Amino acid sequence: MAAVLLGKAWRNPKPNTLATIKSQIEATDYCQRDKAGVLLCTFMKQRDLPLTNSPARILIASLAGTAIEFFDFYIYATAAVLVFPKLFFPASEPAAATLESLATFALAFFARPVGSAVFGHFGDRIGRKATLVAALLTMGLSTVAVGLLPTYAAIGIAAPILLALCRLGQGLGLGGEWGGAILLATENAPPGKRARYGMFPQFGAPVGFLLSGGLFLFLSLQLSNEQFLSFGWRIPFLGSSVLVLIGLYVRLKITETPAFLHALAHHERVKIPLVTLFKEHSRALVLGTLLAVATFVLFYLLTVFCLSWGVTHLGYHRNEFLVIQLLGVLFFAGTIPLSASLADRLGRRKTMFIASLLIILFGLALGPLLNAGTGGVVATLIIGFSLMGMTYGPLGTLLSELYPTSVRYTGSSTSFNMAGILGASLAPYIATSLALKFGLHAVGYYLSASALLSLIAVYLTNETQYLEIDSRSKNSA
Repeated sequence: MAAVLLGKAWRNPKPNTLATIKSQIEATDYCQRDKAGVLLCTFMKQRDLPLTNSPARILIASLAGTAIEFFDFYIYATAAVLVFPKLFFPASEPAAATLESLATFALAFFARPVGSAVFGHFGDRIGRKATLVAALLTMGLSTVAVGLLPTYAAIGIAAPILLALCRLGQGLGLGGEWGGAILLATENAPPGKRARYGMFPQFGAPVGFLLSGGLFLFLSLQLSNEQFLSFGWRIPFLGSSVLVLIGLYVRLKITETPAFLHALAHHERVKIPLVTLFKEHSRALVLGTLLAVATFVLFYLLTVFCLSWGVTHLGYHRNEFLVIQLLGVLFFAGTIPLSASLADRLGRRKTMFIASLLIILFGLALGPLLNAGTGGVVATLIIGFSLMGMTYGPLGTLLSELYPTSVRYTGSSTSFNMAGILGASLAPYIATSLALKFGLHAVGYYLSASALLSLIAVYLTNETQYLEIDSRSKNSA
């Protein structure tokens, strides 16, 4: 619905729809009206454009969405195992109910590419700001709605259907959220700091994970199992509304990015960005997808697989293992700014190459470490999450720089979400199957193989550090 409204607004532009963009263009030193009232703009580069959004505003506006994403990820994953089978699928056998519940969790992964195409289209056509607001609303309202759903006992089969629809809404919103947040950060960055600005939305991952993990621990300690099933599970979903409101408030205050204003002033937009993406930037799309695969495999092995294996095979209580995970996430948060700084100094390609190489080596040691007792488990999560930060920090900046402004929203979003399908949707299942059949060392080899694939993709990608992101007509891959 949000996408339809955006489309209508563009076909029938109203003063309040494009007023901000027009006023910003007219306010620059590069645009003025001639005697006939026609707006004329001279060529301008990113370094010459005024930066009207403060770093703090960009940080909060771009971080809010990814924080909600990872907040929702852990809470929904937990509820899909502990709560939803009993409350939304009680007519099925316990094992079948759990599988049905996890199927709703997986729906979002397949909805995300659709969201990236839809929101990417409007982000490249009418602007980053309006599309980001629509994406956050779609994602936020869907998440809050989960906390308001009646259960199977109240409305019968309609309950799981509504749950699935909410999850689809989350996936659609998430598909358009990440790419827009990255562009909000990188297209507002001053010269030489694009990677450091590009880490702002990436930093939302550990923030969201820490908030969700901390809230889950608090609820586990304060509520009985009956209370948690009765009302406690709704609290995290409803609580996400706070993050949504903060994000909306800040996003409504921001101005359009200089890069999109440049594209608007110079008539660089394309009619259908997705068609142009596949037709003219297919190499960048493939390489961008593959270079991000290892990031997704690593994250889902450290979170879903390790948690499941630690509880079912290593003898840890769920809360005990969660504490170890939260410790690792602190290192995740610490290495994101480190890797972003390195990417601005050494280059995106070299930083991602080093990170992928280290993940390959880590995969070879994963099995022995997980079997080495508590010290080995702690080391696994600290090292693993540290490497996660090293690859995740510059990833968004690199993906955004692979595409010209006219398809950048669509291209970066599609690459990221396709990598999510390849690297995330099946990673816990593949890892569990390998561990049961061949042992934990096979899981490590699986991680190393995915990192090798990303390493090759990074090697085949050109360096993008010194590119003027407003002045290119071709992709850099």
